Amino acid sequence: MSQTSRRQFLALSAAPGLLPALSWAQSPASPAWPSRPVRLLVAYPPGGVSDVVARLLAERLQGPLGQPVVIENKAGASGAIAMDAVAKSAPDGYTLGFSAISPLTLSPHLGKLPYDPAHDLVPVVNVMASPVLLLATPGSGLADFAGLLAQARKQPGQVRWATAGQASLGHIMLEQLRAAAQVDITHVPYKGGGQQMTDALSGQFEVLSTNASAAVLQHVKSGRLQPLAVGAASRLEALPKVPTLAELGYPAANLASQFGLLAPARTPAAVVERINAEVNRVLAQPEVRSRLLASENLPAGGKASDFARLIAQESEANARIIRQAGIKAE
Repeated sequence: MSQTSRRQFLALSAAPGLLPALSWAQSPASPAWPSRPVRLLVAYPPGGVSDVVARLLAERLQGPLGQPVVIENKAGASGAIAMDAVAKSAPDGYTLGFSAISPLTLSPHLGKLPYDPAHDLVPVVNVMASPVLLLATPGSGLADFAGLLAQARKQPGQVRWATAGQASLGHIMLEQLRAAAQVDITHVPYKGGGQQMTDALSGQFEVLSTNASAAVLQHVKSGRLQPLAVGAASRLEALPKVPTLAELGYPAANLASQFGLLAPARTPAAVVERINAEVNRVLAQPEVRSRLLASENLPAGGKASDFARLIAQESEANARIIRQAGIKAE
C-alpha cells in the first residue's frame, strides 16, 4: 500500500461517520428510545434478497424494541437514493437504512454524490455476506461460462448483462470481465432485483448478476435460469458444480456483496449500540440463521466499529480496482 493510500485509509477509518468513537460504549441507552415506530429504508425494490431480509429483521426486531419497524423501499441509483435519504434524516434513531455497502464503497468513486459516505452516515451492524450469481436466461442458449465468452466474442455487443444498477457490484464484475477477457458485453442497469428477475425469466436479456436468494435458487433448480459462475470465496453448497469466477481465471471479478444497517451521522451512540445489540441477537436465532443459510447468504453481525473498518477497506480496494480498470460512470 502506498503512503498516500495508507493515509487515505486511515483518514476514512477515523472519519466520524464511519467509525463511532470508542467512548460511546460508556453511554447507556436512553430509556425513551424508541417511543414510536422506526422507519427502515430499503435501498432496493420489493422482491429482492435485500427486501426479504429487511422484512425478516423488521419482524424480529419489533418485539425487543417494543415498536413497529416499518419498511419503506426507496430504490434507485444503486442504493444511493436511499442512502441520501438516510443521511438527510434526523439523527434520532427513527430512520435507518438497509443496503449493500456499494453506495458507500463503489458509488463515490464513479461520480459525485449528494451525501458524503465518510461523514453523513454511520455503520450500525453488518448483517450478511451474499454471493453473486451469474446466470443465463431462457432462450439465451448459454450452458456455461465458456459459452458466454464465445458468444460475446462472436457477436460483440449483442450479449446483454443485467445488473442491479450503475455502480453496483454486478457492474464492477462486468467491467472486470470486459477488461480481463477482452469482450464487448452490453450493460443493462436496473434499480434492483425485483424487476430485473421478472425480465430475466421472460428472456429480456441474455445474462444477469444477482445476489443469492431462495427464490433465485428455486428458479435455478427448476431449470428456468442456468448458472454460469458464482462470485464467492468457494463454491456454494446448493450449486456444487458451478465454479467461482476465481476458479475460471477471473479473481478480480470474484466479488460478493455485504449488506448492513446504517444510520444518519450523529445518531446517539447509545441508540446505535442498542440497535447493533438487538440485530446481533436476531442474527443468532437458529431460525433466522437457517433461513439465511438456506439461500446461501451468510449471517454476519459484530461490532459497529468492525463494520466501519470493513467499509473503509472495501472502499479503498474498490478505488484501486476502478482506477486500474479505467471504469467510468455510464
